[in-house]
Amino acid sequence: MIDSSSLLFRRPGRWLAAAVLALGSSLVHAQELVPFTASYAADMKKIPVNGEATHSLQANPDGTWTLSFHAGMFVARLNEESQLRLENDQLIPLSYRYERKGLGRGRVTTQNFDWEAGVVTGEHKKESFSLPAEPGLLDRTTYQLALQRDLMAGKTEMSYRVADEDEIEEYRFRVTGEKRVTTRAGQFDAVEVERVREPDAKRETTLWFAKDWQYLLVRLSQIETDGQHYQIMLKEATLDGEPVIGTPVKSD
Repeated sequence: MIDSSSLLFRRPGRWLAAAVLALGSSLVHAQELVPFTASYAADMKKIPVNGEATHSLQANPDGTWTLSFHAGMFVARLNEESQLRLENDQLIPLSYRYERKGLGRGRVTTQNFDWEAGVVTGEHKKESFSLPAEPGLLDRTTYQLALQRDLMAGKTEMSYRVADEDEIEEYRFRVTGEKRVTTRAGQFDAVEVERVREPDAKRETTLWFAKDWQYLLVRLSQIETDGQHYQIMLKEATLDGEPVIGTPVKSD
């Protein structure tokens, strides 16, 4: 359940939900998480290169969950992974790791959430840091699950406190309408959500979540400050082992 000048190569959590952007699925109040896998096609409108991204949520034997994101475009590769648990209907991040390779110097960010001590420790750009583990704090992937849970609960204004690299930031979203979205997996009735930024912000992020498929992310569009337009579109997905299939696209 998010930006830099390079959507795919530098801030995947934000473009798949402002993501890789986000991605994934969860159930409504007092219900368990549902495992999923989803793959997406990515493109940059002004540059003739394409890429792919995958996102998954899998249950572990000890009752925790692993939320993973992988993306590749041109010569760059991104890997992002969170360990989390669901407790009293609240998402509790346990650890987070981000790694980027290619396109210049690589980068690694790690976060470890010690809820008993009330602290988040880790390393960002080879520098150690410590943050307060305030109640409700999420990482850059688990907030994406929280966003979907809130959409399923009918909320239209959402705000999350997120451990973003070596700082704590507030991510805000709002529902702006509904739209029929066409993807490689078919057409979906989707709710449209935008990332709320400062009034003078030039970056724009819009996401579409499938209403009939536990609000799985099916499309994301982002315009960067330099005017570059990025987009991802669902290719295929499964929820609890069942394939996600939209309405067939009618041909003219």
